[in-house]
Amino acid sequence: MAKVLYEEATRVYPGTERPAVDALDLDISDGEFLVLVGPSGCGKSTSLRMLAGLERVDGGRITIGERDVTHLPPRDRDIAMVFQNYALYPHMSVADNMGFALRVMKAPKQERDRRVRDAARLLDLEEYLDRRPKELSGGQRQRVAMGRAIVREPQVFLMDEPLSNLDAKLRVQTRTQIAALQRRLGVTTVYVTHDQVEAMTMGDRVAVLKDGLLQQVDTPLRLYQHPANVFVAGFIGSPSMNLAEFRVEGEEAVLGGTRIRLSRETLEALRKEGGDRLVLGFRPEAVDVIAETDADAEHRTFPVTVTVVEELGSDAFLYGQYADAAHPALLDQTVIARVDPNAPPAKGDRVRLRIAQGKERLFSAVTGRRLPP
Repeated sequence: MAKVLYEEATRVYPGTERPAVDALDLDISDGEFLVLVGPSGCGKSTSLRMLAGLERVDGGRITIGERDVTHLPPRDRDIAMVFQNYALYPHMSVADNMGFALRVMKAPKQERDRRVRDAARLLDLEEYLDRRPKELSGGQRQRVAMGRAIVREPQVFLMDEPLSNLDAKLRVQTRTQIAALQRRLGVTTVYVTHDQVEAMTMGDRVAVLKDGLLQQVDTPLRLYQHPANVFVAGFIGSPSMNLAEFRVEGEEAVLGGTRIRLSRETLEALRKEGGDRLVLGFRPEAVDVIAETDADAEHRTFPVTVTVVEELGSDAFLYGQYADAAHPALLDQTVIARVDPNAPPAKGDRVRLRIAQGKERLFSAVTGRRLPP
């Protein structure tokens, strides 16, 4: 086991002007499960491959434990990688697949067999050791790929979207198994996914990347509750955060007939950057459905016409559009709100929503960064 450190690690592909990974600074603790997440092309897989030694590091450095591995070949880094496509040898048995790396390393047969049996017991694969990969389900093949990594007893596990080929139900089951297994083994793990739900449910911390730049690294709960900028706010959460640009008038943020009073700290930050607009965000669960006649002294309410209702059993989500005819420019503004699953509104209904006090998140319209509340 070992800590992993990226220090201004940069990768620039030939023929491109912008780095795929740009001066990445990331400190991963010994035994931590860290997830790299972001949209396609954000640099998360490149970051992982730089750590594995499969991509050149053009600037900065990477260390594992106390060793600088920036320019070491993969075989000398003491890492084990689990790929998206499993990469199993079809002509070998499960046992031979799991023990192949040990055989290449010329480990004694008795030691190989012991490690394979121990990993198979951990992964509930003991009865499949004599089978070929084609005789296994997708989830079982993924566990074999995990077993092949475990038997090497590396300092660091690297996982590149290992669940993307599984169906939805099996993906949920397998991610729980991987997270539980990692905690049991206590091996430092770096895990790449494009699925932010996967990231939030598995990682001790989550690092969000965009265009090769690290946007924020924090615990799942803090990412959700205190996003560092507009991108993180919109990316983390399912359904995503509602975001809209408000004008600043006096001490209030104004959008149509909706007015939100701003704190002295927020106003001072806006004055420093010379902005007269801000981006206001609120989560779907931070909105209450109220009666059309309910007066609201702070004008925190707004009318919405329901376009879709997603009923999920324990939850229901309203998707609607701003419905104030006095402000036609807002009619395309989409709003998502969590509603009572036992009495959801119907498509076409007009409802009035209120943003719960203190649940809004404020961001600079200039820089995108979070403003003080």
